[in-house]
Amino acid sequence: MTGETSVRIAPGRLWAGGGSTALVAALAAIVVVLVAHGLFDVPVLAPFGEGAWGGIGTVAYAVSAAIAALAATGLLHLLLITTPRGRSFFISIMLLVTAIAVVVPLGLDADRGARFATAAGNLLIGVVITGTLSSVARASVRVSRPLR
Repeated sequence: MTGETSVRIAPGRLWAGGGSTALVAALAAIVVVLVAHGLFDVPVLAPFGEGAWGGIGTVAYAVSAAIAALAATGLLHLLLITTPRGRSFFISIMLLVTAIAVVVPLGLDADRGARFATAAGNLLIGVVITGTLSSVARASVRVSRPLR
């Protein structure tokens, strides 16, 4: 007797992982600012005169990273429930979005150090979000195969 394979998504688990990913992404953004601005004296979306934390620019960068992680969680959830091999599509989309986030600052009319620091920070945040949510997806999806 053959049956259909069943895929179940645990949305609570998925979104709890997405919330945790948002926190990790925000912390990664803070680390980027601390390293670039605090150690190398290069701004990353933060004003120079505010010390190593960079004032509101640091908060905005961290909040933006957290929002990006939550938006990515929404995308992942949508892909998992509507698309075959949703995790694979998610990784592909996120890698391309990360590439865009890396390239855009490089084309801005700003100090070279700031452009490279922002691009590197965006790369780190994109990789953190993509990798973490990919693992969250793996842990949130249950595949039930029929008994043969």
